[in-house]
Amino acid sequence: MKRTLKNLLGSAVVIMTSVVLFSFVAPQDQKAGAPWVIPANYKSMANPQKGKGDPESVGKLLFAKHCKSCHGAAGLGDGPKAGSMDVKIKSFKDGKFQAQSDGEIYFQSFVDRDMKSFEKKIPAVEDRWAIVNYIRTLK
Repeated sequence: MKRTLKNLLGSAVVIMTSVVLFSFVAPQDQKAGAPWVIPANYKSMANPQKGKGDPESVGKLLFAKHCKSCHGAAGLGDGPKAGSMDVKIKSFKDGKFQAQSDGEIYFQSFVDRDMKSFEKKIPAVEDRWAIVNYIRTLK
């Protein structure tokens, strides 16, 4: 009886601790699949690499390394990993996508939601902008 009560009490402590810890986890501002909410500073952000270099070189190489597996070689959202994603990956050729500002594409690609890990995987800001510039060529 004492052992059962002790085990029950121990389980209750573990459950309560978990509940308390999870209550402090910040909720995601944007859920996968929900419309993007892009801050104004990104909407108006100027592309410092626009017109610099050849997007077919550095941007294409980085896209092949980091983006192609999900987005596909032509940016259609049909890469080999696309089917395993929680959300449908949209085409970069879509007019609505291409109508966005470079800053909006940058935000979606490196800063928020599902893609935020790429800010660490691609630490050089110039490389990130090279990818944005390459994505622009996939119209």
